[in-house]
Amino acid sequence: MHFAQYYLDCLSQASYLIGDETTGRAVLVDPRRDIDEYLHDAEAAGLRIELVIETHIHADFLSGHLELARATDAAIAFGEAAETGFPIRRLRDGERISLGADDTEGVTLTALATPGHTLESICLVIHEHPDDEAPFGVLTGDTLFVGDVGRPDLLSAAGHSPHDMAARLYRSLHTKLLTLPDATRVFPAHGAGSACGRSLSTETSSTIGDQRRLNYALQPMPEADFVRLVTAGQPATPGYFAHDVALNRDGHPLLDPGPPAALTLDEALAARDRQGAVLLDCRPSAAYTRAHLTGSLHTSLDTRFAEYAGSVVAPGTPIVLIADPGTEQEARLRLARIGYDRVLGHLSDPAAVLERTPALTRRSRRIRHDELALEEPQPGDATAVGAPAPGVPVAEAAAVGAPADGPAADAPAPEGPAPGVQLIDVRNPAEYEAGALPGARNIPLAGLSQRLTELDPARPVVLYCRSGGRSVIAAALLEARGFGDVCDVVGGYEAVAAAVG
Repeated sequence: MHFAQYYLDCLSQASYLIGDETTGRAVLVDPRRDIDEYLHDAEAAGLRIELVIETHIHADFLSGHLELARATDAAIAFGEAAETGFPIRRLRDGERISLGADDTEGVTLTALATPGHTLESICLVIHEHPDDEAPFGVLTGDTLFVGDVGRPDLLSAAGHSPHDMAARLYRSLHTKLLTLPDATRVFPAHGAGSACGRSLSTETSSTIGDQRRLNYALQPMPEADFVRLVTAGQPATPGYFAHDVALNRDGHPLLDPGPPAALTLDEALAARDRQGAVLLDCRPSAAYTRAHLTGSLHTSLDTRFAEYAGSVVAPGTPIVLIADPGTEQEARLRLARIGYDRVLGHLSDPAAVLERTPALTRRSRRIRHDELALEEPQPGDATAVGAPAPGVPVAEAAAVGAPADGPAADAPAPEGPAPGVQLIDVRNPAEYEAGALPGARNIPLAGLSQRLTELDPARPVVLYCRSGGRSVIAAALLEARGFGDVCDVVGGYEAVAAAVG
């Protein structure tokens, strides 16, 4: 048997190539959209990809089933409950897929219907030989992760309550996956960092036995307790999830791998002003905070770039990239992996442009934890209890690490802060519940763009996250939406917690 896991760190996403080396027949499970690596490896191993299997209709990335079908003539398969806008093979519960010369020999996959994360979710039990007593492993999709289980709330908009889906998930886990032998290897579709679960492990594989012992959601408990447990504290859903579900279900254009066009500053600004394009700065955060084009959004390529971009840029919005030279193609590809294909081009040599046009640039305002005075919440005013330390107005807080001169160094600061600072925690709910700054409101980054009306743009805003990455992205969003007095806390909650012991 040929078995290969492909793990994409930037999306915490895993796909799998399984083949029978005797017959050369192979399947690919949960592929991403850029498929060249799969095709190269299959050819090198002497395998023909005959079937592309999706464990469910994905929400967090745009799958490559259409690209692979075009490249290989492979059929596309989903669980029996799937409804799609293109022809598929429907896999029934218990259906066997043989990669051998006939059903009595060779590598075999057995589909298990495991609704809960979604209605059409399936898992795939792999036997190297049909008569093996124990399976080689099981591909668990988003039903079971290492350290967690799939979130049950993604179908709320379609009329399926999280509690109903959680009950289905409980039964799928206990009547299907936990009946497998303890030695069965577990290969999930996601790992740590994914928004498809709450506390995924950094490990990308495990065993049924280890998960039975160590996974909090698989400990002995009544169904009702499980439902309460897994419906609480889930991370905020990024805005692009519904967009990707629709594209993965109904069909989408094939990936265009070409490089983005180089644009002058005038062309980039014309795209913004005439076509409604977003200027998306994907340089490292330190470079962005020192100087950036006024009104640009930000998410760095050295973090969860696509997921965060999908949280602050609406699906279908034209995009102009502001990227360090040589990184623009990577940025375009990573956006394409979540279905953001409308990249109009990239700004040529952004560092030189920023140097030449100080009137069009600004510097981010950041404060250190020791410049933030925290008071106890006052009754009826839970959102206005964080304030800069005496003598350090929010509007005058320096950009930490920024040079004393250079682009935007002399940019005028807004007037002093209005009374009452809005202190916003942009972490996920579980992080917030585990500990937060006094008086902070929790508006996770993934939902911030939909909740801006809850904030007063005339009052100062202080943002923080765990360590200072997400808060820079949030500050950029508020600046672009017209908030005049915005800063974030360098080092985030971790820095404050460390300082107070």
